Amino acid sequence: MMQLYNETSFQLAELTTKIYSTSFYSASNLLTNPTKKHIFNLYAFVRLADEIVDTMHDYDKQYLLQKFEADYYEAVHANISTNPILHAFQLTVNSYGIPDDLIQAFLSSMKSDLAKKEYLSKNEIDSYIYGSADVVGIMCLKIFCNNNTTLFESLKPFAIKLGSAFQKVNFLRDLKDDMDSLKRIYFPELTNNKFDEKLKDSLVYAIENDFLFAFEGIKQLPKNSKLAVLTAYYYYWALLQKIKQTKANKIRSERIRINGLGKSLLLLKSIFYYYCKLV
Repeated sequence: MMQLYNETSFQLAELTTKIYSTSFYSASNLLTNPTKKHIFNLYAFVRLADEIVDTMHDYDKQYLLQKFEADYYEAVHANISTNPILHAFQLTVNSYGIPDDLIQAFLSSMKSDLAKKEYLSKNEIDSYIYGSADVVGIMCLKIFCNNNTTLFESLKPFAIKLGSAFQKVNFLRDLKDDMDSLKRIYFPELTNNKFDEKLKDSLVYAIENDFLFAFEGIKQLPKNSKLAVLTAYYYYWALLQKIKQTKANKIRSERIRINGLGKSLLLLKSIFYYYCKLV
């Protein structure tokens, strides 16, 4: 019967991914099993923590996050949890030997979102991005490499850059909500709440360089994960290019998106490049 509970937990993690991020879900569906299941488990864990700090405004978010952390550690040490999301994720952590320092870095950034509203230096924002995004990329890589330590260590720098690039694109995409609703400023360069064309172009240029570096790592990924990561890469690259072509005042006033047709075309592009061995 334990297998039934495991599968139920996996399915809930997958459903959470599908509901919260159709783009990530579509890309992850290109993975092979069991890699796919464990990526869904990771996403659901991260999403649950993120929901606590970003949406549960009518509740004691500090208490909820502390309880979430305590429940996670109880799950990972006992190898079981009555919270299906935590149960699924502890199976992933224990299966792939995901180091605790990665979890702690992630939780540290989540805690930062409870209190810190503005990042005033490069060191501050780099530390936040490492915990909120880079470590997620590293954990994904642990799963992709399936305990191949040599491959993991060689690709780790690329995973970090890709995580940073994705997160910075998210910051630009969500600039309005972050600044107006959550009262957060993630770019130290954004002084006096002034977001203009010069600043936008500077940020986009730096992110493009992160993407170009990360692409070299994607070329070296195992076959079981390359197509999925390539699809996510092209989606975020296209989103960045749309931001690049959008006026700064529009980015400041509305969320930039890729429509359904655009996503479908990007998927076809990824499949073409992958099967034609162009990547």
